[in-house]
Amino acid sequence: MLRQVQSQKLLQKLSPQQIQLMKLLQLPTIALEQRIKEEMEINPALEEGVDTDDEPKDEFDNDDFEDTAKDDENKREDFNISDYMDEDEGASYKLKANNISPDEERKDIPFSVGVSFQDMLESQLGMKDLDDREYQIALNLIGNLDDDGYLRRELSSIVDDIAFSQNITTTEEELNELLKIIQDFDPAGIGARDLQECLLIQLRRIEVQNMIVELAIEVVEKQMDEFSKKHYDKISKKLEIDDDILKDVIQEILKLNPRPGNSMADGQKSQQQVIADFIMTNEEGQLMLSLNSRNSPDLKVSKEYSKMLEEYSKSKDKNSKEASMFVKQKLEGAKWFIDALHQRSYTLLYTMNAIMEYQKDYFLTGDETLLKPMILKNIAEKVNLDISTISRVANSKYVQTTFGTFLLKSFFSESLSTDSGEEVSTREVKKILEDCIGAENKKKPLTDDKLTKILKEKGYNIARRTIAKYREQLEIPVARLRKEL
Repeated sequence: MLRQVQSQKLLQKLSPQQIQLMKLLQLPTIALEQRIKEEMEINPALEEGVDTDDEPKDEFDNDDFEDTAKDDENKREDFNISDYMDEDEGASYKLKANNISPDEERKDIPFSVGVSFQDMLESQLGMKDLDDREYQIALNLIGNLDDDGYLRRELSSIVDDIAFSQNITTTEEELNELLKIIQDFDPAGIGARDLQECLLIQLRRIEVQNMIVELAIEVVEKQMDEFSKKHYDKISKKLEIDDDILKDVIQEILKLNPRPGNSMADGQKSQQQVIADFIMTNEEGQLMLSLNSRNSPDLKVSKEYSKMLEEYSKSKDKNSKEASMFVKQKLEGAKWFIDALHQRSYTLLYTMNAIMEYQKDYFLTGDETLLKPMILKNIAEKVNLDISTISRVANSKYVQTTFGTFLLKSFFSESLSTDSGEEVSTREVKKILEDCIGAENKKKPLTDDKLTKILKEKGYNIARRTIAKYREQLEIPVARLRKEL
């Protein structure tokens, strides 16, 4: 039996441009440049150039900011050809060549090209006296090495893989023999099953085998557990050596490469450079903020596509109507994308400006003890935006200051109360903790209990487990592992 039921629901729907804006907000500068290139490739109605009728605002206006979404929705509903007309007589997308002239500025990201780690090992394998079957098996072993150069898979699993994928029957014993050949390759330590084997391979490859090297081999082979836990007293007692000799032995081991697979990659790959999304300068005590968009092209809606839409709109032909719908869709997409980019820039600057004002004392001096406790909610309330929006801005964006480039997320921290009742940032406590550990006697490192007492003496009443948590967040090992001879 059918019945009519009246119900009330609260729904929140995002417009296509709002969804697009949320996605763009998450992107850092370097990813945004790639996103713009992708959009220009799929939408021919979008092209590089400055639209004189669409100048971005230089000043913040909170009322305008809150009304932006409503204005954008109205623009989408009332599509007008004249909105897309451009009086600029610059070249259209049809007059642009796909190739790049020698004097044209390159805005793409350079990538280093060279022989890969796998290629280098394969070239060394080609110099060994192996038949085709052995070569294919050894090639499979090389393919199973991870980025560190280790063979972490069980040989029995590799035997099954080779039988299934290459129809070659082999055994674990044969794999072991071929693995020994690979372990003779450069860099030393390649093909090891674990760290211990990796270090032993390197130590045994040292040309001059003196007493220190022999002792280092004995330590790695028989006392690896004690060495990893820095129980140096147990090692010296078993080896019957004094601290000076033990120090040389340890130094010999520390010279080895625990990740031989990365040795070549590190030399080839240029270190990833952090590109700041914001640039903050101090002009005689006045903080100035700008958005880093030097590699992002200015965009405008294609004049040719606007004219094309106007011509198709005049025709009553069925094909012309279909073409008109296609062109209109591309023009709307281009306009939406440009609007979303402008809105992104405005939101980023608006939010970063609030963070800058909130942490003004810190940004003027660079003194971390002046950082105020700040959570996402503080900034969200200040700029009248949702916490999720602030999170998207802060998560992957960097700001360049006069004293370094920092991830925005690092400025957000919870608060702690001192004995005097003053609210301080947890980052301030971490800085003090880091300074204490940096100045400690490495022969007798400070334990978490001692660090707790030191901070209590300074007025920070913090539990030992909290100290341990902050130490781990700072990636500082426990006292035992910080011990040096």
